[in-house]
Amino acid sequence: MDSSNQTQNFIVRELLESDYTQISAICAKVYPTERPYTDPELAEHHRLFPEGQFVAIHQPTGSVAGVHFTLMIWLAHFHIDDPWDVLTAKGTFADHDPTGHTLYGADLFVDPAYQHHGLGRKLTKAAQQLTCSKKLWRMVGGSRLPGYHKVSKKISADEYVRKVKLGELIDPALTVHLHDGWEPITAIQGYLPHDTESEGWAAVIQWINPTCPPPLNWEISKVPHKK
Repeated sequence: MDSSNQTQNFIVRELLESDYTQISAICAKVYPTERPYTDPELAEHHRLFPEGQFVAIHQPTGSVAGVHFTLMIWLAHFHIDDPWDVLTAKGTFADHDPTGHTLYGADLFVDPAYQHHGLGRKLTKAAQQLTCSKKLWRMVGGSRLPGYHKVSKKISADEYVRKVKLGELIDPALTVHLHDGWEPITAIQGYLPHDTESEGWAAVIQWINPTCPPPLNWEISKVPHKK
């Protein structure tokens, strides 16, 4: 559980150039089957949307403990089951649109050495505050389903997401996101194609800004799937 005692040694601030090497190293540990972010990519993220690149710092050591990278998009310009590469322009964030109404959570990860300190929630709250300050009406992201491979022969990915939401199953990633206030919408395939634990599946998740509700007659479920 998150508490002030667990998070008091950590602060969340904007991404700095001096963070790049540590972030790439953490990314390689958390996503061993994916290519880590490069320095030019991280620099471009900061150039395009500096206030949307959050870094959690362990104050006693000055070490990077986790990150939350975001960009602004119009989700109606995409498909609900578009993969991460499409939604982030292959990790460049070149599709960041300052006029977009949705804050897309492109990545949130915590160094294994600092997990279970409530940092995911702390980083999520920082993004929620940004959503509210910019008067956006929601955050959207994709959650890996690293526990799905254990039951994939028995139940569909949508059923797995439903059971995790009800608390009947525990997923190492999605369950944490639910505790941090996200709501699962649907399961999608191919979000991170090399994610063998999730067998390529992920859950689309969202958080609605309570001070800026969605437009009338518009719901994320109406975003079309790819044909």
